[in-house]
Amino acid sequence: MSTATAIASPNIAFIKYWGDQDPCLRIPANSSLSMNLAGLITRTQVTFDSHPSEDALTVNGEGITGVSLVRVSDFLDRVRQLAGFDYTAVVDSTNNFPTGAGIASSASAFAALSLAASAAAGLNLSQPELSRLARTGSGSACRSVPGGFVEWQAGSHDEDSYAFSFAHPAHWDLVDCIVIISQLHKLVGSTSGHALALSSPIQTARVLDAPRRLEICRRAILEKDFQTFADIIELDSNLMHAIMITSTPPLLYWQPTTLAVMRVVQDWRQAGLPVAYTIDAGPNIHVLTSSVYAPEVVARLVQLENVLQVLTASPGGPAWLEA
Repeated sequence: MSTATAIASPNIAFIKYWGDQDPCLRIPANSSLSMNLAGLITRTQVTFDSHPSEDALTVNGEGITGVSLVRVSDFLDRVRQLAGFDYTAVVDSTNNFPTGAGIASSASAFAALSLAASAAAGLNLSQPELSRLARTGSGSACRSVPGGFVEWQAGSHDEDSYAFSFAHPAHWDLVDCIVIISQLHKLVGSTSGHALALSSPIQTARVLDAPRRLEICRRAILEKDFQTFADIIELDSNLMHAIMITSTPPLLYWQPTTLAVMRVVQDWRQAGLPVAYTIDAGPNIHVLTSSVYAPEVVARLVQLENVLQVLTASPGGPAWLEA
């Protein structure tokens, strides 16, 4: 019997991943940029044992069966293949933030699972190898393996589709003010949404323009140019949700409060407050600002109608093994 525990943070994508070249290997249609979120964590323990007859999964103290367990078992099969054994696994995972609500819980979950499972299996994988492994469980999980500001190069096959850091967490004092509008698990997960992307008549144009947006965003981060950063991440977020809304069938994750926050954020920025929004696949909205302005931004956000709470996260480090 062998056990390992790993911790990983979710990430917020500034240039989004939506749609796949290869859905089985989760190779994306375009490259993306993100920031890990310090303080928000998934802690996952994996124990391999020859005695249990099948894999077991617990998330936040609740036993998980069905499709979610199959997804984890399929992922563990890749680890078992790499390790050259067929032991079953007991997986126990906990989050300290809402699960399945558009805060990249699957990203931190599979990043932590990839590190814990590979360590428990006696594998010594490099960071690119861990990122590639995590990607096969959840595409965005590959971005939660390295730390800080991260680029996921789309590549075209398994070996060259992985994420890497392009700026250290301390490079820029951004704060993500995560506006929680709903803590309910979304009805349509990202995996199902990615499969619909090409049904949108504008997905091809979005993908073709992605390298331009990515270059603008990367440069804005490296130069700490907030105005350019704000403009490009809002454009990219709007484009991704435009794909969702124009897919067949359409996906509309926004709630009235989502749109209300989008509007006030733009109003605040026009009035001189450095804020910008981006939204992943869910109703909750991420409001980016600098650490100097974060207390004011949070104070304003919590006053808005139907906002349940506001979480804050600065740039976070890589996934790590717990001693």
